[in-house]
Amino acid sequence: MKKSIINLAVTVAVLGACITALGFVPGSSSEYDYTVGIVQLVRHDALDAASQGFSDRLAELMDEAGKTVKIDYQNAQNDSVNCSVIANNFVAKKYDLIMANATTALQAAYNATEDIPILGTSVTVYDVALGLDDYVAEEGTGANVSGTSDLAPLEEQAQMIAELVPSAKRVGLLYCSAEPNSRFQVEEMVRSLEAMDAGYECEMYAFSDSNDLQSVVQRMASESDVIYLPTDNTVASNTALIDNVCRPLGIPVIAGEEGICEGCGIATLSISYYNLGVITAEMAAEILLQGADVPSMPVRYDVNPVRKYNAEICEELGITIPEGYDPV
Repeated sequence: MKKSIINLAVTVAVLGACITALGFVPGSSSEYDYTVGIVQLVRHDALDAASQGFSDRLAELMDEAGKTVKIDYQNAQNDSVNCSVIANNFVAKKYDLIMANATTALQAAYNATEDIPILGTSVTVYDVALGLDDYVAEEGTGANVSGTSDLAPLEEQAQMIAELVPSAKRVGLLYCSAEPNSRFQVEEMVRSLEAMDAGYECEMYAFSDSNDLQSVVQRMASESDVIYLPTDNTVASNTALIDNVCRPLGIPVIAGEEGICEGCGIATLSISYYNLGVITAEMAAEILLQGADVPSMPVRYDVNPVRKYNAEICEELGITIPEGYDPV
């Protein structure tokens, strides 16, 4: 499978702190049985939880196996160039495995190496993210990549809109145009809403980055009865901005995941990103300890999403939440 190789003439230092994990001491990788690099696109609750779950569980599994692991965590501060610099640095150091947290990080790692095993997490659809041809989910990617998906139960989230905001007809769906998995989610959500035959008028609102987010959210809020936010990293990093626009106008937000719901939503049916990291660590252990074949490893999921609600915003907007929802 061919890959487009990114050649970077970059001399800047990698941004983000190199966080010590499991006894990490810079320059002492030979003291460990394995060295694993984490490249995380940006810091926000969901991605942080996935990295933490991965680190915690991998430490446990290595300890149980009588092995040691060094984890080199790097935050790219929401910059695709930084993702590439970090990934190429991991490759140059010949790390045993790369964990790429979020789609942009996965794309960078995928373009950096065809040899080192790569596991993604917080990635929605792998064939969309990587442009894979002839992808069959049950058979793996066919490349040196596998991982876990944060694909939300979109049909059930669409039902939440009808359940919690029954008077709504105009649905605004927000996504960052730089995140292909976010567009995939809103397109699938539109299909789910239209299939309900409830007369929904769905409008997708794209923004390019955080610089134009404010104006797009203002327009969307003025034209919508309810808003849907997918598991979009730029959205997740700007929930306060969205809340400051939507809540004063009385526009409820259904969120794709718990962190976004806590920041600006009324409710969500959310997977656990910590559990997603745990599942990814178990895949890493299978690769490192058991020699599992990465190209044939199917992408895995957290199959136990939980209904959550934001009590403060629901009370302010006068929305009654039925039984079966936990507070965020």
